[in-house]
Amino acid sequence: MNHSKVLIVGAGPVGMINALGLARRGVEVTIIEACSGIVPEPRAMTYHWTVHEGMQRLGLLDDMLEEGFKLHEMCYRVFHSGEVIKLSLDAMQGHTPHPYAIVLGQDQLETIVLRHLQSYPNVSIQWNTTMTTLEQDAQGVTVHADQRGHPIVFRADWVIGADGGRSCVRKAIGVGFSGMTWPQRFVATNVLYDFEKHGWDPCNYLVDPEFGAVIAKITRSGIWRVTFSEDANLPLDGVGERIHAYYAKVFPAKEPYTLLQYSAYNMHQRVADRLRVGRVLLAGDAAHVTNPTNGFGLVSGMLDSQVLSEALAAVIQGRAKEAVLDRYAAERKRVFEETASPSSVETKRLVFHSDDPTRLQADLERLRRVAVDPELARAQFMIGHRLQTPSLVQAA
Repeated sequence: MNHSKVLIVGAGPVGMINALGLARRGVEVTIIEACSGIVPEPRAMTYHWTVHEGMQRLGLLDDMLEEGFKLHEMCYRVFHSGEVIKLSLDAMQGHTPHPYAIVLGQDQLETIVLRHLQSYPNVSIQWNTTMTTLEQDAQGVTVHADQRGHPIVFRADWVIGADGGRSCVRKAIGVGFSGMTWPQRFVATNVLYDFEKHGWDPCNYLVDPEFGAVIAKITRSGIWRVTFSEDANLPLDGVGERIHAYYAKVFPAKEPYTLLQYSAYNMHQRVADRLRVGRVLLAGDAAHVTNPTNGFGLVSGMLDSQVLSEALAAVIQGRAKEAVLDRYAAERKRVFEETASPSSVETKRLVFHSDDPTRLQADLERLRRVAVDPELARAQFMIGHRLQTPSLVQAA
């Protein structure tokens, strides 16, 4: 039987950031992951200023900046009128040491964190390992898994479920996942096309009830992410044709492009009924999922990880009582329900469902005011502050 202080189920960025935070504090960690390695498919790519200080404390920020690039403004483009409204993150100068977002593919972020983890002898990653069941007692948790077709058993004092929206950990501890599933799916595509030549910003919200999209540059080499919405009842086997039809309507000029990858996925607004059951804790999409229009999905999971790894290490090392983990569970659930989810819903409405002309004009007038008033812009971007949870250990 494999034994460690903490077993993390899921080697995505949330699982690995938790592992790194624990490892840096001297805690022995094992990660199990069903996949054979990092999955290079279109997923998260923009990290708001609110996560940067925590990533710097983990030693990751410099690598993120080296492999990604800074984003200094958000651009709203109205499809039918051609109006462009730009909101500058420079409004956050003096309120954060990092007044910018970072653009970096999720697989690139995972590669960076994995590279850091490999320098810690107290971390073990077991790929091709799928959790099947778990049970816990007063002393710890026993996790049963399948590893390349063979049963394997792990024992840990604590378990973190970071295994995504369909979390086996969450199901194994009997926790419900309250919320709803959208009737639309998102289609995320990676494409080589020179939007900048036509005056597009690196990050664009294309506002339209039919052709709404998030169109953003992913890499310095010129790969762009184009994410649009479609009816979730449409057959998946026709999505490739629909991508090209969408491009024909939206791209600023009929020029050659190369479709590199695409991924179609359903969207949800859901949160776990509890983020802690005994010695098992949930983080990231295992704890809460949101539509990704404003990028608060993975960002919320990163903020979960920054506070959870610190709190759990303190409990393990006798520097904090277990009650700090209950505060983690309650606080991160509250933040998602009060800030991350409603904000994501509102941004989705504006970008993809702006079919009420009166409301759209009111939305655009508000954005026009924000664009020219640094105080209003600062208030808009301070939502990132409300996504954070201050250190639970220092507050204890």
